[in-house]
Amino acid sequence: MKSLTRSIPMVVTLLACAFLFIPIMQSVLAGLTVNYFRGLSSGLTLKWVGQVWQLYSSSIFLSIWLALACLVVTLILGVPAAYALARNPGRASRILEELISLPLAIPGLAIALALLQLYGSYHGFRTHWSFILIGHVLYTLPFMVRSTLSVLATIDLTTLEEGAASLGAGPLRRFFDIVVPNALPGILAGALTVVTLSIGEFNLTWMLHTPYLKTLPVGLADSYASMRLEVASAYTLVFFVIIVPLLMAMQWASARAQRNMQ
Repeated sequence: MKSLTRSIPMVVTLLACAFLFIPIMQSVLAGLTVNYFRGLSSGLTLKWVGQVWQLYSSSIFLSIWLALACLVVTLILGVPAAYALARNPGRASRILEELISLPLAIPGLAIALALLQLYGSYHGFRTHWSFILIGHVLYTLPFMVRSTLSVLATIDLTTLEEGAASLGAGPLRRFFDIVVPNALPGILAGALTVVTLSIGEFNLTWMLHTPYLKTLPVGLADSYASMRLEVASAYTLVFFVIIVPLLMAMQWASARAQRNMQ
């Protein structure tokens, strides 16, 4: 009975993995076959991957650039904001935290529409990649703030900072030498979330993009709507090739930072 109880969670996990993995593998194989409807018997080819790169390479580079720029901005804004909230607990801080998290409760299309109403008339800004970046920052900033704040909330910041101040460290040095190293696991976890959400974000980006500013998800939707199924599947393969190593690298960095903290 005890062995059965232990095996049930493993079986459920394996079934969930199969439910996710089998459609992914089918899509990847579709992007590598000469003719999807004939299957593997038609042969394997990289023709469709090459076609994706030829048609959508600008979208791929734009998504990577936006994700990195979004990460930089959320680090600059989110880590100090989390520090300020952790150092000043109370009702006002809780209200500010909820306001920062408000974009999570609003559909991406609604946020995009609000940005269009505010800045849509500024033609140079409207057609620049920084316009999409603002939407991504609004959407991902709460994850950086909450992730960092959850780590800082477990640390006695007051004692640590008072000890550093007694040794002559100023506010800026205390922040970079005390706060940032202690909050590093939360910062890395937030960075992982920000980058992956920015690369994969569709709803908000679809509303804000222009024909010359297509990101990976928008290009993927475009390929499924207007290209052969093999091309769209090859696009999915390219998406996985980019996002999976990035996820693994950032998860490794986060796990290493947590081990170093112990």
